[in-house]
Amino acid sequence: MSSSFYSPVLAQLVPYLPGEQPKIERLVKLNTNENPYPPSPRVVAAITQAAQQGLQLYPDPESSALRQAIATQLGLAEQHVFVGNGSDEVLAHAFFAFFQQSHPLLMPDISYSFYQVYCRLYGISAQTVPLREGLRLAVADYGLAPGQSVAGVVVANPNAPTGIGLPLADIEQLLQLHPTSVVLVDEAYVDFGGQSAVPLIARYPNLLVVHTLSKSRSLAGLRIGYACGQTHLIEALTRVKNSFNSYPLDRLAIAGGVAALDDTAYFERTRQQVMSSREGLVLALEDLGFEVLPSQANFVFARHPLFDAATLAAGLRSHGVLVRHFKQPRIEQYLRISVGTPQQCDALLQALAQLLMPGGAPQ
Repeated sequence: MSSSFYSPVLAQLVPYLPGEQPKIERLVKLNTNENPYPPSPRVVAAITQAAQQGLQLYPDPESSALRQAIATQLGLAEQHVFVGNGSDEVLAHAFFAFFQQSHPLLMPDISYSFYQVYCRLYGISAQTVPLREGLRLAVADYGLAPGQSVAGVVVANPNAPTGIGLPLADIEQLLQLHPTSVVLVDEAYVDFGGQSAVPLIARYPNLLVVHTLSKSRSLAGLRIGYACGQTHLIEALTRVKNSFNSYPLDRLAIAGGVAALDDTAYFERTRQQVMSSREGLVLALEDLGFEVLPSQANFVFARHPLFDAATLAAGLRSHGVLVRHFKQPRIEQYLRISVGTPQQCDALLQALAQLLMPGGAPQ
């Protein structure tokens, strides 16, 4: 088809590249930060029941049952919660609602790459702030020079792909540095050891916290994300949503999401299993000579001083193990490795041990 049919902005877009979703069976898939454990059995039961009646009808456009379940879980009111089709959609609506301004949006130079995609999509000027030594974010670097204004600030906490988290005091300092701009804190991985900023919402009208049920609730295949903030921020997101898609969540997703949130015992057990496996994986990688960044996520970010990361990623794939490699300055020698089951972690470590032997890695 001729590109003459395209809108002018289309030529400027560089789409997000998701991690490989392989068609080959029996691969050990540690490349997209999915939870290695299935969702709560209550989720499957709730979806089955929801599928048996009402699919000929539209779902609740407000997703009230899910929003109330989230609010109850977090100690908020329902009007402080917005839900969408995965946290990516929620983030997209937030970028549209708050950051299309004449001033730049501040974000780390190494973070979730979809942030830059949204900026190109919506014509938002992005100003990246370099992470410091050890790929750590320093809040002091986000202060404004005299006369400077920004559209807002976006940070992932814990950061992706580094896995390094910020304490709550740092998030509060960031909010105080930018009292007239929205500070968006993307907490996709916070349940694996991070500190959530949700308790700060009541005191900071500029705080928007974004979560997902894809990671710690094992619902990556169901697509449920949400944002929490004071009422004026939620109303803005709702206005964008209702100008785009009135029904972002179907009946099955709403029912499954409520069931996942209700089963707190299953959530606690599986997230603790992931964190325990992470600690064991870090120690084993260090024994193999890897340098591993401190992680509060369900993945680790590691490099080997003697082996090229791209070569190792290719070698692991040849052994049936997928990890994520980013061809990006400053992090091109790192591998992002999702935390799998103990058996999956063992398969990874066995493959690495072979690759690290003399002549083991492909050239």
